[in-house]
Amino acid sequence: MADRKIFAGHAVKRLRRTLGLTQAAMAEALEVSPSYLNLIERNQRPLTATLLLRLAETYDFDPRALTASEPGGGADAIRRRLADPMFADLEVDRTQVEEWLAGAPGGAEAFARSYDRMGSGGASPDETPDPAGAVRREIERWRNHFADLDAAAEALADELRQGSGELYGAMAERLRVKHQLSVRILPADVMPGLVKRIDLHARQIQLSELLGPESRTMALAERLAQEAGAEIEGLVRGAGLDRTGERLYRRHLTGYFAAALVMPYARFLRACEATGYDVELLMRRFGASWEQVAHRLTTLQRVGARGLPFFMIRVDRAGQVSKRYGGASGSPLVEGQGVCPLWGLFDAFERAGDVATQLVSLEDESRWLTTARMVTPPGARAGGVRARFAVGLGLAAKDAGTLAAARGLDLASGAVPIGLGCRACTRPDCAQRSAAPATRARTVNEREAGLSPFGFAGD
Repeated sequence: MADRKIFAGHAVKRLRRTLGLTQAAMAEALEVSPSYLNLIERNQRPLTATLLLRLAETYDFDPRALTASEPGGGADAIRRRLADPMFADLEVDRTQVEEWLAGAPGGAEAFARSYDRMGSGGASPDETPDPAGAVRREIERWRNHFADLDAAAEALADELRQGSGELYGAMAERLRVKHQLSVRILPADVMPGLVKRIDLHARQIQLSELLGPESRTMALAERLAQEAGAEIEGLVRGAGLDRTGERLYRRHLTGYFAAALVMPYARFLRACEATGYDVELLMRRFGASWEQVAHRLTTLQRVGARGLPFFMIRVDRAGQVSKRYGGASGSPLVEGQGVCPLWGLFDAFERAGDVATQLVSLEDESRWLTTARMVTPPGARAGGVRARFAVGLGLAAKDAGTLAAARGLDLASGAVPIGLGCRACTRPDCAQRSAAPATRARTVNEREAGLSPFGFAGD
């Protein structure tokens, strides 16, 4: 947070009023003048790193709660919305966004809510809002880091380790003793179409034999998330979602707790730093799958102990995105309306079991080191065909020098130029292009033919 301006006057004011303090009383505790605090609350002054730290120490709260409650999720979240092709001709830069947040936070929040209700791509306001999209935006508001859940999961993990060195057995025993739930593995034909089920009448957690060891462990960890029920429900109530959205958000937070229990924050971060974030080694050390580790890597944003800012994306062969977590990466690759077929993400489908690594550059000249691997969800069959997805991880090239995946690579050159999907990409002469950019007029020349049949006007 120290490297960017934070205008969070509304959040500071809400904190002060919640504590029942006057401006004078809070200013005295923070060792600033009441007039300066007044300017901060009116968003006429940003929070400095020193004052942010003093707020956290004085009132014992996570500073990320301030940025999570910025209008529209803050400058990065507003800029992600403005990256929609419909706004391309406006050329709104970061400075303008920050001035907007500082001068008219209500207007910025109104824009964000209106855009989110419409949905990206300009859907009609009369259409039913997408609950999954609303949940993802709430997750991104927190940059997919929930400090209270991490702390609760870490404490439980330490307690379980004291009783047993084997996590699955320790969790099964805790579920039996504390929650009166036994674990039963059932044949696939007994649970057609299901991989796990809670039978409260029989007091059983029933798991399909199709689940591998890492999936079985995660299933028990998800059930133990009920021990952090108060923290989860607090986050759900504060999100302002509809009923379906609440259920989806609760499921995400339950999975977050489970991952934090299997991969406790401090131990996992130490392992990441010691191995160069080697996903293969992390999988074996923590008994987790590639996708589970990839997701966990997007959450390492604990104050004072941050990991590298990865993003994660999951696609099928058709380029449809079923999961995307930007975390603290700020990567346009997560927010793009489409996925570029030149991105090595799709190479993973042809390299089962292997990792596809690629250095890419975007039109904004940012460079990203990405890795991808094909995954097959347990039991995910339709008509006898096993489902396949590619799960990709990405990190800004400037931060990737210490990665195991970067060994032997020249991160300063040789990047493959890609876009954010044809409708958002304005790179000329691309033979792979399947559509003209949404922001450019299509051109047709009857006497000439270029590399692509989708010609378009320049700037």
